[in-house]
Amino acid sequence: MRAGAALLAVLTLSACSQKPADKALSYLDLDCAKPFEAQAAAIVAQPGLVDAGEVGAEPYRYYSSVDGRTSYLITRPGSPAHPAIMIQRAHNGVTTTGCAYGSKKGYDQLLAYLEGLKTWTRK
Repeated sequence: MRAGAALLAVLTLSACSQKPADKALSYLDLDCAKPFEAQAAAIVAQPGLVDAGEVGAEPYRYYSSVDGRTSYLITRPGSPAHPAIMIQRAHNGVTTTGCAYGSKKGYDQLLAYLEGLKTWTRK
């Protein structure tokens, strides 16, 4: 019992101690000159990204920064835009840009879809 109380006290004190400020993470910008696979691998390898996984049957995979300010969408086979990578950055609004490695028409449709989500409201 005493050991448990002592451990609880130590954990409580350590939780209150000052910690070094978290180093601000920066996230990769897209470089459309890089091949799709290489760029996708570099994005996924970044520290501090949360894999949001696949959303329903959508042929995309999403990755977001822990602070929610940067998100990547990487298309999967079956997407009309595949292969493509999009990035959304939230700062004074949301900007969406990307790299179309495949169908320009499919990419433009995907971009229009993402842009439309910015103004979507539940009725």
